[in-house]
Amino acid sequence: MKNQNTITVVDVAKKAGVSKSTVSLVLTHSNKVSEKSKRKVLKAIEDTGYIYNRDAASLRSRRSNLVAIVINDLTNPYSSQLTVALEQQIRNIGMFAILVSSGESADQQSELIQRLEEYKVSAYVICPAPGTRPEFLNNLVDKGRLVINIMREIQGANVSTIIPDNVAGTDLSTNLLLDKGYRKIAFLGGNKSISDYHQRLKGYSTAMINNSDDRTEQHVIQSDTTRDGGRKAMKLLLDRSPDIEAIVCFSDIIAYGAIEYMKEQQIKPGVDIGIIGFDDLKDSQLMSPPLTTIHINENQIARAVCQELVGADSNAHNKILVGVKLIERSSC
Repeated sequence: MKNQNTITVVDVAKKAGVSKSTVSLVLTHSNKVSEKSKRKVLKAIEDTGYIYNRDAASLRSRRSNLVAIVINDLTNPYSSQLTVALEQQIRNIGMFAILVSSGESADQQSELIQRLEEYKVSAYVICPAPGTRPEFLNNLVDKGRLVINIMREIQGANVSTIIPDNVAGTDLSTNLLLDKGYRKIAFLGGNKSISDYHQRLKGYSTAMINNSDDRTEQHVIQSDTTRDGGRKAMKLLLDRSPDIEAIVCFSDIIAYGAIEYMKEQQIKPGVDIGIIGFDDLKDSQLMSPPLTTIHINENQIARAVCQELVGADSNAHNKILVGVKLIERSSC
């Protein structure tokens, strides 16, 4: 097998089954190549490990201080909060951050990272899109890149992972509701394609099982992780279980949508139905009623990322759990 540094455009073309000129068009992001050919070339580049370096003469002799933050969804307010914290902390350790967004698409994430490879990125901080393959991340590690996953885990990926203690968070929120006398409690939002959904669902389910009696009822509704997803999930929940008493939400955004729908149905959040979020967005304390939630300290996550960056060991695969805190307000 060829060394990564000896792989050429010709090798990529042969692997993809296209001409050398087609590969060159893809590398220069030309619009004169079909989507089908583009996908074949990008797959061949990933498989061969070929790197198109725009300034190889000056960059091959030194390691850059460029860190790529590959965020999953910049329309999510918590992602924005976290990104700001990451950029600030990375700058504090003398490195430079570049930001891209995958839009929750594994294909787009792969294409973005392949383009970033052209610029001698030394490390990637990734919130993995649904469907991210461990082999893709491990391939980056094999090239000597430092890869750190945040917020979500990818089983089988040999990378360091920094996530909030999701299980503890929903255990806290569910037990708070149980302590207040709620028994018919639902878990609302999120979907099984992402690891944090399973972790947060586990915290809720464990608390419900440990406090089971003849009145407790569990209800689980999946949805998109958006405000509209929260609205739709709340409607489905009320259709199925009109006597629901309280809700543990996958996120604050899900809670916002659920609260909107409740109000449209003349249901009073915090009075008729208790509700708790997860993330502690800045707007959550301004909601009506102010939202009880689980606080994730984005600065703590960013500092943990920088500790891994300073260590700079591409073979490290530590798992770091960042503690969470229950913020009790008046929504339950």
